[in-house]
Amino acid sequence: MVQRGFGGPLRYVQGPGVLADLGQYAVGLGAKALLLVDAFVEKTYGEALRASLKSAGVETVSTVFGGESTEAEVARVATLAKGAAVVIGVGGGKTLDTSKIAARDAGARIITVPTIASTDSPTSSIGVIYTEDGVYVRVERCYRNPDVVLVDSDVILRAPARFLAAGMGDALSTWYEARSNFESRSNNYIADGYAVTVAGAQIARACHETLMRDGLNAWEAAKAGCLTDAVENIIEANTLLSGLGFENCGVSGAHGIHDALTIMEPTHHFFHGEKVAFGIICLLVLENRDRAEVEEAVRFCNAIGLPVRLADLDLADVSDADLLRVGEEAMKPTNVIHSVHRHLTARSIAHAIRTADVIATSLTGPKHA
Repeated sequence: MVQRGFGGPLRYVQGPGVLADLGQYAVGLGAKALLLVDAFVEKTYGEALRASLKSAGVETVSTVFGGESTEAEVARVATLAKGAAVVIGVGGGKTLDTSKIAARDAGARIITVPTIASTDSPTSSIGVIYTEDGVYVRVERCYRNPDVVLVDSDVILRAPARFLAAGMGDALSTWYEARSNFESRSNNYIADGYAVTVAGAQIARACHETLMRDGLNAWEAAKAGCLTDAVENIIEANTLLSGLGFENCGVSGAHGIHDALTIMEPTHHFFHGEKVAFGIICLLVLENRDRAEVEEAVRFCNAIGLPVRLADLDLADVSDADLLRVGEEAMKPTNVIHSVHRHLTARSIAHAIRTADVIATSLTGPKHA
């Protein structure tokens, strides 16, 4: 019998106004903290965050995130974190990734506070390193999940609805990619990898079911600035269900194509989950899934403004030679696309990308100027 493994954060707390409770969670981890925040977060919430920490008796050093989760930025933050009991990352996915890796290197505990629900990074023990130009480099394993994940739904709702949609794109990949890993019998991302637990598989499935049930209603409510049960459910799906699902089941072709697409400069202007959404359609083509399933994914993503065509990623004129380069990038041994239970080549990946674009265009029509 194979060994199974499951992992996740020690605490996950979500709801309106929980940002004010940061201090009470931090003090339980230690009396000294490093606070890493996005520039926007510093301007909007910086004083309130420090006030919460101060009122709880936590000595705090603050620094503003440099903009990319590069090796140099991780090293800078880890140096500042020396002597701190806990690193608190507040902001988007790259800020949280940097805080997690820096906390590992500094030997500190970790709190993640996402201010957008656009990725499933907050709950995981994994961080991604990019170049200064935003090109994917590698995944770093931290071997421990965050001690606390604090998600203020009022804060999430104040962000443009595009972030919530991007999070749904990332979350939508959870079940499709989990299935790839089941079929290829690939290990998950707990420590150095284990077989999937029943709990992990069911969480991935629940993520998909929640998106299909509440996604469109949450999108409409969020655009209107309304916090509804559907919005809360989607925040949880984007953050907790997707985070637990991908880490406990694994990712595959949707993220593999996302990572490879980063060699194309026009894609740098799009969010992670937006590129993953297009990658989902490519994955379904690559695995030759039922047409109905492909159509469901295309229509769902298109309805909430996610990219489904190459033109949506500013790649309308991409050449076959460039797509072959993307395929070659995806075929690198470290790329997660190898969890797909198919014989893969750079050419087959390039053809899947082109076919995904053709199918989506046939269903939705060409992109409007």
